[in-house]
Amino acid sequence: MTASPKKRVYFDHSATTRVLPEVHEAMTPFFLERFGNPSSIHSFGREAKAALEEARKKVADLINADPTEIVLTSGGTESDNLAIKGTAMYKGKMKGHIITTTIEHHAVLEPCEYLKRFGFEITHIPVSSEGLVDFAEIERAIRNDTVLITVMTANNEIGTIQPVKDIGKLAKAKGIPFHTDAVQAIGKLPIDVKSDNIDMLSLSAHKFHGPKGVGALYVKKGTKIEPILLGGGQERGLRSSTVNVAGAVGLGKAAEIAKRDMEPTCQKMKRLRDKMVEAVPELVPHSYVNGHKTTRLVNNAHFRFDFIEGEGLILQLDFKGIAASTGSACSTGSLEPSHVLLALGLTHEQAHGSLRVTLGRENTEEEVDYLLEVLPGVVSKLREISPFSAERPMGPGTGGSCVQ
Repeated sequence: MTASPKKRVYFDHSATTRVLPEVHEAMTPFFLERFGNPSSIHSFGREAKAALEEARKKVADLINADPTEIVLTSGGTESDNLAIKGTAMYKGKMKGHIITTTIEHHAVLEPCEYLKRFGFEITHIPVSSEGLVDFAEIERAIRNDTVLITVMTANNEIGTIQPVKDIGKLAKAKGIPFHTDAVQAIGKLPIDVKSDNIDMLSLSAHKFHGPKGVGALYVKKGTKIEPILLGGGQERGLRSSTVNVAGAVGLGKAAEIAKRDMEPTCQKMKRLRDKMVEAVPELVPHSYVNGHKTTRLVNNAHFRFDFIEGEGLILQLDFKGIAASTGSACSTGSLEPSHVLLALGLTHEQAHGSLRVTLGRENTEEEVDYLLEVLPGVVSKLREISPFSAERPMGPGTGGSCVQ
């Protein structure tokens, strides 16, 4: 029987986060005492309705929206689907043109692929070797029949932040709805939907210390969109289903905390992230930083290592008590390399040797030091048994920076 590691460190906050005690405490009464359906008109229902609207306001305050523009959903995937399908197929449209990028989350890419069955055309804008979309390429891609531009705020794997404000300004000037998947950016990047000219924005509670299974889609007033779930007409008719009141309360509380603590939390995470980004290439030969060196989320450090498989690296780190990820944590079980890393210009072999370390508000410098202490030995051990270790280095390719 394998002994459990004495130390346990969680560095996978882009996959999910721990529900904060304040959030859990806020939610608990809505499971036990205040359990009414917010659509009911009696006192139990009115009580739930009031809590729901208070949560909606807290989410709106986080992104400078109006509470009436917040549609509660089951999370980022549903929000992305509602934004893309609901806009593209408004009033039964069966054709048109959508602009997106090659590194979007599957919750954006898959709905776009789905719409191709109905006659829509999709343009996937490529990114640079650091994961940045070319704004000029988006401008050139716009057509008379373009019905939507959807570009993520920040990438879920490599953390690169996109020029959302510029894209929003362009979309507004052209009269095209602009949607951004901000699931990874919320709580780590100030977002103002008004000044950034965002028409729709997706977010998910469990990425910033709220509960799983609840999220929201911001829909700017006047945006032409129709529901993809039909039924009782909840959420202004855009999302039928009895609302998850306890989850919404948790989402609201998490949003309130994210706004309150954003500046000190981000400063701390950035300092720890920079320490890793600078140290790992020095400590581990033939290691590279994926994504943009500075224009990236404050909590994201993404590396790749020649001669090893990322899955083996994750398992060895887990044996040491360190939880991290490789490729996309949302596509478990797939042997295919990350589409994001391939889009950077990496080969299949290079893309497979990746490690994503994502910090949270509770990580400490001691934990980062422990990772830096353990990582070189783990990589060295894996290289000793790698069939590629005797070959030439695979080289930096086009996926970022390195120190040999």
